[in-house]
Amino acid sequence: MRPRRIAAMPIYLDNAATTPLRRDALDAMLPLLGDDFGNPSSVHGFGRRARGALDEARERLATGLNAQPREIIFTAGGTEAINLALKGAAWAGKARGGRLVTTAVEHHAVLYTLRHLEKFGFELVVVPVDRYGRVDPEQLDAAINDRTILVSLMLANNEVGTIQPLPEVIRRIRAHKGIVIHLDAVQAAPYMAIDTRELDVDMLSLAAHKFEGPKGIGALYVRHGTIMLPQVHGGSQERYRRAGTENVAGAVGMAVAYELTRTEQAVTAPRLAALRDRLRDAVLAVPNVELTGHPRKRLPGHLSVIVRDAEGEAVVQNLDLAGVAVSTGSACTTGSTEPSHVLTALGYPDEEARGSLRITLGRANTDHEIEQAGRIIPETILQTRTAALAIAADPLGEQVGA
Repeated sequence: MRPRRIAAMPIYLDNAATTPLRRDALDAMLPLLGDDFGNPSSVHGFGRRARGALDEARERLATGLNAQPREIIFTAGGTEAINLALKGAAWAGKARGGRLVTTAVEHHAVLYTLRHLEKFGFELVVVPVDRYGRVDPEQLDAAINDRTILVSLMLANNEVGTIQPLPEVIRRIRAHKGIVIHLDAVQAAPYMAIDTRELDVDMLSLAAHKFEGPKGIGALYVRHGTIMLPQVHGGSQERYRRAGTENVAGAVGMAVAYELTRTEQAVTAPRLAALRDRLRDAVLAVPNVELTGHPRKRLPGHLSVIVRDAEGEAVVQNLDLAGVAVSTGSACTTGSTEPSHVLTALGYPDEEARGSLRITLGRANTDHEIEQAGRIIPETILQTRTAALAIAADPLGEQVGA
């Protein structure tokens, strides 16, 4: 076996899991972590400076989302934003009915939260998807009845990158009265323009660390007039919708990172799509490797494949040794022995689903890195597969003629 080719410098291709904090966001945060450390609820100068920074961050983020500042709730991350949206809307609408509708490929933050609500008498309907991970608008429409109070969808899938046919889906949902629509835009935000008015949704979740902002901060857009019950009680912060002293530095970093991301998307998205396509062609040149997700209607920095005759975890570990960081799927399920629920929903058997690779590009990735990765990833897949087949043929490691 030839020696493994090592990248000159580590190449990070797991941007769907998290992104590096960009310098502009860090610089904006530093004063709030230093001299301007005040509590924004305090009335003295320290507090007023913190309050001013928080209000400005809210305004900047709202502008980027085409929303009003009062419609933005800062949270501790995307998962909390999703929990607040789903639980808050479900309990607020319980008197009108108890049906909750979602799809089979949602993030676990959505699926597990909705299954938790089932324990309290809510009815959950999970709509299937096609081979590419897209929901059929007619099937979703058929899942809605007069007791439906909430529909939760993702703009783009975090594992396979597929973008949902939202305009038609939302048009059909709006034909029914009184349904709150929540959109998980966590994975889409780095690559796609998010316009809350154009999307016509009632709630929308974001996580800063997906677009080069800090970890530990997220946001929930709640359309003015949408009724939602708070899930964290205590103080009057965030207009009584989410108690607790605000993470001012995090909010400022998130607002700066998102503002820059939105400004750069027109250039960044096509550049990443071109790099992704080069890498896709190199990886799919390996025999028995199949693209997962939609071939065209997918996020520009997202490449996901099934590697047959090899465990995805083994490929990931060997790539790490070779200096390339990728993943098998959602970072939230790392260590799980269960195959990806997303790939299962797409119809892949367990054995194939365990051979998944998710390779995701970000703004900082260069042409040179993709050129290197285009050599290292195919070589590593072949080496891992050869080793796996050798073990399968001789599981006890016995030597012939020994």
